[in-house]
Amino acid sequence: MYPKIGELPSPLRTQQDLDSLDVLADAGDVNETPFNVFIGHNLGHRVFTMSVPFRKFADISAVANDRENGPVAQRQLDEGHAKKLAVYMVKGLVSAAKMKRMITGKEVPQTFDALLRLLGEQPYFSLQPLVCNIRNVPMGGTGAGGIRGIRLETQSGETASFKVFLSERHILWVVDGQHRRHAADLAMKFLDQVRQSGKYPGKGAVLFVEKGRQVTEEEMLVWNEAYDAARSYATLTVEVHLGLDVDQERQLFHDLNRLGKKVDASLAFQFDGSNPITHFIKRNLAGDLGISVTDAEPKEWSDDTGALVLKDLVAINATAFLNKGNVAGATPAVIEPREEAVLELWNRIIEIPHFGSHKAKEKTVAAQPVVLKALAKIAYDLNFNNRRPDNATELYEKFLTGIGEIDFSHDNPMWNYYGMTHEERIENGLETLADFLPDETSTANRDIGSKQAGFVRFGAKHNDIVPLLTDMIRWKLQLPNRREA
Repeated sequence: MYPKIGELPSPLRTQQDLDSLDVLADAGDVNETPFNVFIGHNLGHRVFTMSVPFRKFADISAVANDRENGPVAQRQLDEGHAKKLAVYMVKGLVSAAKMKRMITGKEVPQTFDALLRLLGEQPYFSLQPLVCNIRNVPMGGTGAGGIRGIRLETQSGETASFKVFLSERHILWVVDGQHRRHAADLAMKFLDQVRQSGKYPGKGAVLFVEKGRQVTEEEMLVWNEAYDAARSYATLTVEVHLGLDVDQERQLFHDLNRLGKKVDASLAFQFDGSNPITHFIKRNLAGDLGISVTDAEPKEWSDDTGALVLKDLVAINATAFLNKGNVAGATPAVIEPREEAVLELWNRIIEIPHFGSHKAKEKTVAAQPVVLKALAKIAYDLNFNNRRPDNATELYEKFLTGIGEIDFSHDNPMWNYYGMTHEERIENGLETLADFLPDETSTANRDIGSKQAGFVRFGAKHNDIVPLLTDMIRWKLQLPNRREA
């Protein structure tokens, strides 16, 4: 397949007299750009590994997901995902600019840390290598029509790396990393807009929480240095395959994206040091309140230690802070002002009888995440919802006080409302609860769970069950009916 020494494929074998990867190209290309690369053989196939200045990558690459521009070897772009990556990249560029000041002994203004907190600080930033292919060269980049290159040697004659010359025709077709490529472009557009207009974008590349605000002089210093980082010392690492056809690109895309194992959610949250909600959980709930947290849920309720599964705890707090099922997009600017109200909720939750105790799920329904999500949803509605009532503060105090008055035991007939006959509901004093619940003649899901062997077990469809549980709690505490709001 390639020239080799012994049984192994070899990159350049000669020194001064060789001007291509294996042989000289018939003729050089105009407008060539030199890149220093390392040559490797990924499972025997020759590849380049190269570093490209952050702002330059979009200029020398393309994505094969537009059917009008040729063979498709990519999925469609997810703009939302790319935007989240762009915010991450902007944070990384600000961090890089801060590190440069520290390394060169310059004073680091407080504005660097202030902007990082608004964007979402974390202990480390890095992007995984992008994977690309240069199509219009021979397989492996060898032979006539290949890529010009020279060997770079140390003073002792050892190979340090190779310098290759990529021309306009050598497009880096992105196999894995189109969202990172688009995100890098969004990040540069954001920096360009901020530096040129002196305002944070209100549309287009909106990557900053304070839309349309004038940029201060101190902040402009940070953005200028972040822009300088993107132009010079901040780079993207790229693995370049050579001469693959479209079918091979598609296979490579599949292998890179489907053969990996997804990280367990609880482990990912445990390792994540960037999200302010996970910070809140670790600092305030696990730390200050002593709530026990675990990575794995016991298979049987009899094995329940009372600890909350981290992924469930994250989802509960995402509901309380953001009215969302996940913490994506949470920033300190949004979360920190809300922490006090949510912490008040958790202070009342831990006072629920048997909460956090051994075999807690057998003793209280409050140990089931769906019930905690219902409490979190009411907390959000009374604190942060744009449509909260005028007396929301008083209602929230009433709600917090009322949590201690709710019977969270499995014997409370309210939890089994949908498992009762009309007569049983009247007998248990639940006849007026129907005014708070959706009309039972509708087609909406009413299977919230059932009572089995003395235990109320709520179902897995939390999106359907949480609104019904919030209605029950609102009815019990005489809070406003959400259907009349």
